Amino acid sequence: MSTTRPYPPGDRGPESGDGGASAVSGTGASPGDAPASSAGTNVNSGTGTGIGPGRQARRLSFEDRSGVVPLARDFARQALSAWGWLPAESADRRAAAEDVLLVVSELVTNACLHAEGPQELRIACDKKVLRIEVSDRGAGQPAPRTPHRAGRPGGHGMFIVQRLCLDWGVVRTPGVAGKTVWAELGAPA
Repeated sequence: MSTTRPYPPGDRGPESGDGGASAVSGTGASPGDAPASSAGTNVNSGTGTGIGPGRQARRLSFEDRSGVVPLARDFARQALSAWGWLPAESADRRAAAEDVLLVVSELVTNACLHAEGPQELRIACDKKVLRIEVSDRGAGQPAPRTPHRAGRPGGHGMFIVQRLCLDWGVVRTPGVAGKTVWAELGAPA
């Protein structure tokens, strides 16, 4: 289900009908959001952030950071806790949260291994969809390894993303080095 979108990160395009942008450009927390840590920025909905009403978003810069995969998972876990996904009330909700953490790990790991390292992680959630975006400076195009061979070590990251997500893709900005790899998962019922 891999796609390359011609529209900006966070915009699910014409099929979404809601302009559900999650690209976060705000620099501070909105009222009612958890306090921003030095690791990231929290944004509820607000003017000029590209986030619609009822949509919550957070971002984490990886500039001058080490241990980015566990850092990204911890950041995502904190966002899920703030948004009520964790602690999970049921096995389905726990599985949905674990899927999000796995997708975050896979996207950040791919940026580390294949794209000169990640620059930023953005996570946004509304009532129906959680969107993960990882920006990097790499020129490559992520894709599930084909044919997929379950018994071989390595090379499963994008296959896992493809299997767990509603959709995923890559957005490039003309004239700017790098790309944003995004993935969307359904919010638990």
